Amino acid sequence: MAGFPKLIPAFTVQVAIAPPQAISTSLTFVPFLSTGGTIISEPSYPIRLNAAIEHGADYIKAGPNGPDGSSSRHVRLDVQSLARDAATGALLRFIYRGKIATTGDAGRVLRGEEGAGTTGFGEAFSVVEFEVGSKELAVLEEKVYVGSGRFIIEPGKPTIVEYKVSEVTA
Repeated sequence: MAGFPKLIPAFTVQVAIAPPQAISTSLTFVPFLSTGGTIISEPSYPIRLNAAIEHGADYIKAGPNGPDGSSSRHVRLDVQSLARDAATGALLRFIYRGKIATTGDAGRVLRGEEGAGTTGFGEAFSVVEFEVGSKELAVLEEKVYVGSGRFIIEPGKPTIVEYKVSEVTA
């Protein structure tokens, strides 16, 4: 096992999303709601972050259909967002790219199927990056992060996308 990377739990990210809007047959726009999104450090993680997401969107690109004409088994994510740290007031750009499997519960949520509910972790994965201007948070730009996501569905409330984000280390 020598040389394989290890994961250090770093942040829990929650984003409230608006209903998806189709741009084309293969591209969907999912705006973030301007309230309710957060990026919060895990208690044991040494980099302290308690940020509110102020703006953002996810562009979801469907993969090409299979050779037999079947639907794609995954979609690609491209997220761009802006957050503000409560302690420092610093703005940070929170970016991630990833994939979501569409053959299970996450696919049912993405398609807006009747009866879709909260999903487990394991169908959505991402590579996370930060861009910051503050000295206090500059170390975020030097790290490599990955995330595992799920959807939280509660009747009468916006859909929440939740990611558990870990730092990748030697």
